[in-house]
Order: sequence, then structure tokens, then C-alpha cells
Amino acid sequence: MKSEYGVVLIGCGHIGEAHLSDIYYREKIRVVGVVDLLEENARLFARKYGAQSYGTDYKPYLKRDDVDIVIIATYVATHLPILKDCLAAGKHVICEKPIAGSLEEGKEFYHEVKAHPECKVLVAHILRYNDTYRKVAEMIHNGAIGEVRLIRMAQNHHIMNRERYAALLRDCPPIVDCGVHYLDIIRWFTGMDIVSLSGVGCRIGDVAPEDTYNYGLLTMQLENGASAYYEAAWADTTASYNLKEFVGDKGRIRLVLQDYRTQDHEEGDLIEYFDAKENIYHTINIRAKYKNMWGQLQGLIEMIENDTDGFPTIDDVFIAYRLALLGDQAIKERRFVDLRSDNELLQ
Repeated sequence: MKSEYGVVLIGCGHIGEAHLSDIYYREKIRVVGVVDLLEENARLFARKYGAQSYGTDYKPYLKRDDVDIVIIATYVATHLPILKDCLAAGKHVICEKPIAGSLEEGKEFYHEVKAHPECKVLVAHILRYNDTYRKVAEMIHNGAIGEVRLIRMAQNHHIMNRERYAALLRDCPPIVDCGVHYLDIIRWFTGMDIVSLSGVGCRIGDVAPEDTYNYGLLTMQLENGASAYYEAAWADTTASYNLKEFVGDKGRIRLVLQDYRTQDHEEGDLIEYFDAKENIYHTINIRAKYKNMWGQLQGLIEMIENDTDGFPTIDDVFIAYRLALLGDQAIKERRFVDLRSDNELLQ
């Protein structure tokens, strides 16, 4: 057990700042360096978050004995090569999702992690470390709504930063980028597999490349026959909208994030729970940090110190990623994907 962990951040952008702003001042953490292709970005991050150094090349940091953990917060296409370099150097890793830009690269990412058990790798499914989502998972696992029959989820953005979203869309559509979170949540909350996928999508405005879409509706069926859908949009003209609702045969839970509450905003996130048997509505307020980067880093440190698997495991990460790619394919090809005959989710 180490008294202090040296951390290097690769990627000084929006999500990189979310990581550093929540960890740079914590005990046991020392920010050894920050790296970005744009030197000015790295210099500003180093000054703002007290990093000991900065640069445009991450590879020299991998040779340093005082670097224990690398945070990969770059665009999707670079995740695999950076991961491979980190593992070859014996470094532990937090890597942003999605893990790769193609199924073949995703498989390679998965097998690289499996091949280096001495290095702990945690993929940033950050909602696993959100206290509100954890509470909903606990309630469903304890039978609050009975057998899950319907899951309704939407995450639509009214974009204000076109440059940022245009860059994201060059990597992958929101049904993949954000969808890996919510496909993981379906499996985490229910303990069930998704057995079929279909969906529709369209291009709204001109922020997305002409050969892709920036609005998608993914529909799913679970192994018990329950239905689920996930809607995602990044566009100039879509309204910002967030829906997370879980319906069972004994009740219903709706999760309302603090920013979407119409009243009692100061109470934090809201869990609305309807007990159908008693015909009673319950209100649960939770003050939770939406992107709990410190909790996530603590999760990696626990993996390192106790030699445990990640939360989620790399198996769960890869299954969610592959399901997102299959959903993207179903939308693009306008077809139904039956997974009940598919035995390759972890191959």
C-alpha cells in the first residue's frame, strides 16, 4: 500500500478537466504531469491544477518511477495505442469510454487488459460511482419495483459548443459515446442480458458528418421479455432532456438529476418511487456529485491495493461497448439484431 500515488493526465480537454478538478487536491494524490498535443492547454492545466510538469508527449512519463496511474482522457481513436504503451510500461490506468473506435480495436483493448493482470485498468463508466444511481440500483436489487418490465431513458443535448460536439461526432455517434453508460446501467440494475436490438436515427442540422447521425433511438428487449429504450441526441435544435425511469410489476422509480428539478433544487437529485401495492409515492433526495471522479479514482486504488476486479469489470465494459456498436449498426442498417444466437459477446 502506497502513501502517495503519482498521476499523469493525458488529454487537457473537457473531460480531462473533470478528472483533475476533483482529484488534484486530494490526499495520497500527486499530479506529476499533464499532457496535451496543444502545449498551451497543458501549460494552463499545469498552472491551474498544480501539476509538477507538462508536455506534449506522454511517453517520457511512462519511463518515470514516480508515475503510478495514467488517466487517458483523449479522443476515442487514441485510447488503444495509449493503453498498450501504459501496460507495457507497467502503469495502472483509468481510461475514458468508449474504449475504441471499432469492434476489432475494442477486442484488442479487452484482451490487452486481460493479458496484463498486474496492471489495473478501470474504464470510466462514471455513473457506477454516482451515489444516486447506486441508490436506485440498490432499490431495484432489493425488489422495490418487483420484476423490471420497462426501462425508459433519454439523454438529449441542446448543443452550445459546436466545435466540441463536431469533434465528438467525428469519433462516434451519441448512441455509442453515451450509450455505453446506459447499456451498462440496464445490465447492472437488472442483472439481465439484452437479447435483441433495433432502432432508428436521423441527422439533424449540419454538426454531424454527412455519413452519420446525431439523433438515435435504440430499442431493446431483455431476457425476461422486458422492453427498454435509450434516446440520445446532440443537435442545435433538440431540447436538453433527461429521463431515467424504471418500471416493474410492483412499482416505479424515476431518477431526476438536480439540474432537471423544477423545485427543491437545493435538495440535490430526486428519486421518485411509487409503491403500487400500497399506492404510495415516496420522495428520496440525494446530494450526489454527478461525475464522481474522486470516487472512481479511489475505486482504481482499491483495485491496486487489494488486487480486485474493476467496477464495472472489463467483461461488463466490453459487453456494453459491443452492444452499443451493435445498436449503432442496427440503426444505420435499419435492421433487427437478435442476440440470442450470439455467443461472441466476450470473444
